[in-house]
Amino acid sequence: MRRSLVIVGAGPRGTGLLERIAANVPLLYGNSGGGDSGAGDASGAEVDIHLVDPYPPGGGRIWRRDQSPLLWMNSQAQDVTLFTDDTVELAGPVKEGPALHEWGRLDGRTFVSRRTQSGYLRWVYERALSALPAGVTVHEHRRRALRVSGSREGRQQVWLEGRPRPLVTDLVILAQGHLDAELDSEQAELAAYAERHGLVHMPPDFTADSDLSPLAPGESVIVRGFGLAFVDLMVLLTEGRGGRYEGDTYVPSGREPVLYVGSRRGVPYHSKIGYDWTGERPPLPRYLGPAEIDELLARPDGHDFRRDVWPLIEKELGFAHYHRLFTAHPGRTAMDWTDFDEKYAACPPGSPELHALVSAAVPDPADRLDLTALDRPLDGVRHTSYEALQDGLRRYVTADLDRRHDPEHSPDLAVFLGLLSVYGQLVRLGDLGGWWHGFFSYLASGPPGPRLRQLLALSRAGVVRFLGADVSVRAEDGVFRAESPTLPGHVTEARALVEARLPQPTLERTRDPLLRELYAEGAQATPAGLLAVDPADGRVLDRAGAPHPRRFALGPHTNARGAGAFTRPRTNSPSFRQNDATARAVLTFLRDLSCRDAV
Repeated sequence: MRRSLVIVGAGPRGTGLLERIAANVPLLYGNSGGGDSGAGDASGAEVDIHLVDPYPPGGGRIWRRDQSPLLWMNSQAQDVTLFTDDTVELAGPVKEGPALHEWGRLDGRTFVSRRTQSGYLRWVYERALSALPAGVTVHEHRRRALRVSGSREGRQQVWLEGRPRPLVTDLVILAQGHLDAELDSEQAELAAYAERHGLVHMPPDFTADSDLSPLAPGESVIVRGFGLAFVDLMVLLTEGRGGRYEGDTYVPSGREPVLYVGSRRGVPYHSKIGYDWTGERPPLPRYLGPAEIDELLARPDGHDFRRDVWPLIEKELGFAHYHRLFTAHPGRTAMDWTDFDEKYAACPPGSPELHALVSAAVPDPADRLDLTALDRPLDGVRHTSYEALQDGLRRYVTADLDRRHDPEHSPDLAVFLGLLSVYGQLVRLGDLGGWWHGFFSYLASGPPGPRLRQLLALSRAGVVRFLGADVSVRAEDGVFRAESPTLPGHVTEARALVEARLPQPTLERTRDPLLRELYAEGAQATPAGLLAVDPADGRVLDRAGAPHPRRFALGPHTNARGAGAFTRPRTNSPSFRQNDATARAVLTFLRDLSCRDAV
């Protein structure tokens, strides 16, 4: 009897899983069909893999080719791969392959279009298909999966849109990726208010999929959110409507609305760093590695992020920062590195002793790492006029661009490497809430430098105007009103409000019917509303904490969401480790079923 697997989601995560399945089949099915010892011809593998997604395999929805050519990747081409290397800690075999820039013969520092990335992902998908042995067949279903049913002990049924009969399968992997969500109570109230008063309200969405036509030329638009969704919005409403850049000047088409943008921080995400690493790398992990994660997981009363995890993050990032400062810029320090390193190790995280040590060893406060100040750059900043606020924000963005492209500030790049290390460790703790993911993205996943230069040009042209930090929005008197303590007493009115951020993929509010029903039938949700899975292999947990033997899930809708489906080369990618563990668990289960059938 042929065994079968359904993968719901054919985007980068599904593609990565398929690559790991192809890599592991020869080990798990080779020769006699049992054990991991030999990489045989995998002739014992007889498996049907059903790939379910209404969008094309490889890119899926988010990275499909059918989107504006103006939209870029947020990473340099040299920082994007879907292939393992010898840094990845995995039980399966390493199968190296080209990063995006190598595949496309591109300058590694290029920020390519999402269409180009779509082509790369499609090529990786086709390469994974070609690597599968003859007995493993992939069937593509360009439909939505609506429901999964079946007992824990038996085969599963996956019901597809427009098909009267389900796919009957041994195992299911849910890899849907980013999901749409129903409106929360605040957004529902704003939407209803907008409908009553003839206003425009655009809730959280994937900007590339949004209909922006209701935002009229010259109309004032309040935009809440200053991250990557805002950058897409900015591009589509300016260049996307015929505007153009001549050097540092924006030449409008006359079809642009006026964007009044603000957020909790009041500033855009930090620019991507514009120089390469040279010299000795900080030896990471140092203060937040496997041993510290083991200790946190072993605590009988659990762990609290702010009390138990954040101090370790602070110390780890501080170590990365100061290691680089002392080794690459010793003239800006007042102590030998060996001496500092020994004393730093002895200081408790966040302690007065640690603060005193850094103050004595690093004379210039600008060379010290202050994560609180980084997170809240406008705290305490007050402007007395609208023009002063605009000038102040332009100076801030300009200074950020200058710093992130100046290797004299290379401790910033060391902190970036520290963030990647920390992120890889924290995956084992499950979901840590939205603040940590937002902080990571703000420091490590900001826009390309050219996008921030465009932002400055749009600000000078009056197309983008800054609101400040801690922006509040009120719906009253037939309009939307926004204000910020950064400019006390100033109120901005508009008849359009855009929430420039992604939907929150909670099980209760997702528009994915399969996940909603899964939750209704007893799947466990985390406190943040994500699907709970076993961190070891991605098996879906029920509300008693028991893993389902035949259902797996990976991606941003789960508490194993801490890693993107593709990543920088040579960073021991958590997503690659997850993909490998799940692929091996699935193949082992299917192999053992076949062995039992043969007895």
